[in-house]
Amino acid sequence: MNTDLDRLQPYPFEKLAALKAGIVPPAHLDHIALSIGEPKHPTPGFIAEELLAHLHGLSGYPLTKGTPELRQAVAKWLIRRYKLPQESLDPELQVLPVNGTREALFAFAQAVIDRARSPLVLMPNPFYQIYEGAALLAGAEPRYLPCTAATGLIPDFDAVDAATWDRCQLLYLCSPHNPTGAVTGIPMLQRLIHLAEKHDFIIASDECYSEIHADEANPPPGLLQAAAQMGNPEYRRCVVFNSLSKRSNAPGLRSGFVAGDAEVLQAFYRYRTYHGCAMPLPTQAASIKAWGDEAHVRKSRARYREKFDAVLAILDGVLPVARPDAGFYLWPETPIPDPEFARGLFACHNVTVLPGTFLSRKADGCDPGENRIRMALVAPLDECIDAATRIRQYIESL
Repeated sequence: MNTDLDRLQPYPFEKLAALKAGIVPPAHLDHIALSIGEPKHPTPGFIAEELLAHLHGLSGYPLTKGTPELRQAVAKWLIRRYKLPQESLDPELQVLPVNGTREALFAFAQAVIDRARSPLVLMPNPFYQIYEGAALLAGAEPRYLPCTAATGLIPDFDAVDAATWDRCQLLYLCSPHNPTGAVTGIPMLQRLIHLAEKHDFIIASDECYSEIHADEANPPPGLLQAAAQMGNPEYRRCVVFNSLSKRSNAPGLRSGFVAGDAEVLQAFYRYRTYHGCAMPLPTQAASIKAWGDEAHVRKSRARYREKFDAVLAILDGVLPVARPDAGFYLWPETPIPDPEFARGLFACHNVTVLPGTFLSRKADGCDPGENRIRMALVAPLDECIDAATRIRQYIESL
């Protein structure tokens, strides 16, 4: 067996199941799950219809790099969304479809890490645990960069010393950040690109929450956008990951893409030809339709805004919590230790939230997930309101 498997920590939801084990919540209260970031808005009908209309494609093997039409649809979306220079993205060399960004974020590290050079993989803390597992199974050492209130809930990149940057081979970004919702601005993204050039590492930017934001006129910026604006239209050392899971409420479609630096993408493509994760042709057809439509995305954002307004109004005055820059999570502070809070809330009110320490690691004496919880406002509006009311009642009873 691969001994690196022994280095993997239990997944957050394994820890959550253990935390809740043996508890019998009140039977008269329906369970409300705010713990998992699985969109619950209906998947637009036109996506399902396109999928069904192309089921005949199941009779053919799909190509690892996908159809030209899908790569073109993704390139057009990126250029339109981030105002990139026209023709700056070559669909043939700089776009690769993937079966959801979860597997792509993991596989990317396996393709780009050189085990022989004592590699570091830097990542925000708290984080999507795939980053850590990817680093460990690629033979690298994870280095955790705390996201605290003092730094605006993004890493303090200026505190990273030159020796660390020299060992860094891969930097995972997550903007908008899971779980804090913080957005990394253009100036910092450009500073990181300069650091990548100077210290010879690759930036993998997880932008899966980019389309869930409050201000229609000011969407979160992206890594490719920052690169283009600083005179790097080849997107050297920049690779972005995005998907239809959050944007189009289609987590079951397992459709995403990787785009950016052509040289890096070609190496990743070579890896994936052996990895064997080609996207089925019906999925590709449905994805083309989804990337070409923005109306359904705007409607979904409006639903999230409504939920944030309602939940924050109920929690006002009892729970320290702020509206995030983007994404669909709340990241409030808790009056008691976060596992104790989550366990008690489930036991008393049948509401499940995720303890912050299940998403973070203690490093240099700091655990940025301590005394926080992640609440995913993915349930229908009435359930979110009910959950917020129960949370308020629970806090008032402490």
